[in-house]
Amino acid sequence: MTEDQQPDQANSAASGDDTPPDHLAINPRSPHFGGELLERGIGINFRGVRKHNIEEYSVSEGWVKVQVGKTMDRKGNPLLIKLNGEVEAWFEDLGDDAPKLSKSA
Repeated sequence: MTEDQQPDQANSAASGDDTPPDHLAINPRSPHFGGELLERGIGINFRGVRKHNIEEYSVSEGWVKVQVGKTMDRKGNPLLIKLNGEVEAWFEDLGDDAPKLSKSA
């Protein structure tokens, strides 16, 4: 039965919501970590510029967290700074015309 259920789960994931969550992090220790969502690829525009170094974002609150160089905190995690601005997120696997999640003004 598990073999029959796996294709159904894949189909339901493909036909599910085509916009990424409002808040997502790449750190597995974060409560906002989305491992399966990250496999699809998340595109981020911050202040109108495409960014590839985003560690965590929140569209509704309008911020992203990025790593500060190679600096580490006392626990060995990358040191992050929070930047405020307009954030747009989309799934990269949907192509160029993917629906984007952005804060409504």
